[in-house]
Amino acid sequence: MAKPKIKAVLLSPQRTLGEKPLLVVGPSLGTSTVLWTEAATLLGNEFDVVGWDLPGHGVSPAASETFNVAELAEAVVDLVDSIAPGAGFHYAGVSLGGATGLQLGIKHGERLKSLSVQCTGAKIGTPEGWLERAEVVRSQGTAVMIQGSAQRWFAAGFMDREPAVSSRLLHSLRDADRFSYAFCCEALAAFDVRSELGGVTVPTQAIAGVEDTVVPPSFAEETAAGINAGGGSAVSVALDGVAHLAPAEAPAVVADLMRNFMEGIGK
Repeated sequence: MAKPKIKAVLLSPQRTLGEKPLLVVGPSLGTSTVLWTEAATLLGNEFDVVGWDLPGHGVSPAASETFNVAELAEAVVDLVDSIAPGAGFHYAGVSLGGATGLQLGIKHGERLKSLSVQCTGAKIGTPEGWLERAEVVRSQGTAVMIQGSAQRWFAAGFMDREPAVSSRLLHSLRDADRFSYAFCCEALAAFDVRSELGGVTVPTQAIAGVEDTVVPPSFAEETAAGINAGGGSAVSVALDGVAHLAPAEAPAVVADLMRNFMEGIGK
């Protein structure tokens, strides 16, 4: 295994970094920083919002070998250090990006000001399911995932209401490198930090979509409970009419929740 290379995209207005608090946002499997475009616009006057892409997705180069979620978290820290050496930062991530956030909280909590994990869990799916998906995508490409992902990603009616947003996200999936996508699946197959949640001491917000069939609200509740049991501080929130991509499906609601949470911490 090796720490993957990831690249960043500035999602807030161009200005000198450091004038505003730094917020780093992470994507779900198959998407890119496009997932955060609208929510980041709503937060961009108050925060320097920097998104990152998974290996082989968006602007990040393809991976050449396997990696795990802990190594993704290390890559995020390296990315932050490349633009703001040693800086503390707020972090928000969706699905695999949220799993990366939990790993950041466990291993790199001293760097975090707050953590917002969205549509994710301390363990997602089954190893067998992820490994099977990895093999299918390796042999057939990411396009084979489009129909199923559209059903999982979006709540009923969203694609009709927001055809441009849903199309951009599905194009991100189509354009992702098949081998890197498979490596991400294998990272998720091995991911299980349920027993380590008590090590998260940074204030944490767990957001879930009521219509999410991948990680329903019970996952957010379990994440918050695991953190609180270890003496941390975590809250869970369930959003009606939202499935698996909360920042794209309900950008204004998510931006408000994140803003109030981050401002409430006072950092």
